[in-house]
Amino acid sequence: MKLEIVVDAQAVLGEGPCWDAVRKVLYWVDIEGFLIHEFNPADHTDRVFPVGQYVGAVVPRESGGLVWVGRDGFYSLNLMTEQLAPLVVPVESIETNRFNDGKCDPAGRFWAGTMSTNGGEKQGTLYRLDLDQTVHPMIQAVTISNGLAWSADAKTLYYIDTPTNCVVAYAYHMETGEIASPRTVITFPQGEGYPDGMTIDEEGMLWVAHWGGWKVSRFDPRTGERIAEISVPAAQVTSCAFGGDHLDELYITTARTGLSQDELDKQPAAGGLFRVRPGVRGTPTFTFGG
Repeated sequence: MKLEIVVDAQAVLGEGPCWDAVRKVLYWVDIEGFLIHEFNPADHTDRVFPVGQYVGAVVPRESGGLVWVGRDGFYSLNLMTEQLAPLVVPVESIETNRFNDGKCDPAGRFWAGTMSTNGGEKQGTLYRLDLDQTVHPMIQAVTISNGLAWSADAKTLYYIDTPTNCVVAYAYHMETGEIASPRTVITFPQGEGYPDGMTIDEEGMLWVAHWGGWKVSRFDPRTGERIAEISVPAAQVTSCAFGGDHLDELYITTARTGLSQDELDKQPAAGGLFRVRPGVRGTPTFTFGG
């Protein structure tokens, strides 16, 4: 596997890669740089949309444009006019919190969670934005709401609260959006950083980014076993997503935030967007249906 850097963005906190199969572009964000990125692999351009606030995640919208989470709620972006508009705000009532990772489920609902900006524990919540634009708190007392993925049969939601060092599986009901019966399926390896963003491949295996661990690992959620890993020339690996015409390319985001100059000198590609062909295909990105 050959890993390449496709955008040397030097993002402060690159995150949330999301493939748009219709427009054939990859959206990703710089949370602390207040930017939404649109990478076009056809011409290797990276279009940037400044949003003026934290941006935790972005997803394509079925009716056109994008939906994203800012510091305290959900917003829209018109890709033609670049106009930003509030969709459902505010959602988060804790002023020291901000939204972090998010993703759409198979029914087109947008799930996104929050975290404290001052290190507070169990202050965050995972929310679900329904198609009628109502918002529902789904998991509370979260510290750093992070990776999300759904199984191919739409019966399981996988979720990461980073400091727990675990991936938890919930029974998921697509018709209602309800979840139940949490169980730990992966315990993260000690000394290899913390679990951050996550995606799932067509074989049902989970790909998890290692914050502080210089890699992405592939896990079997049925056994908890790690079955592959991809080294990345940046310590703070934040998330990953499959893209490309055949969903056989894995895009990986990284960050520079909190690194000293000496650390940055040793990892000049930190904050870049990377791509690799891991030998397995991913699953399609779900769009927001509301």
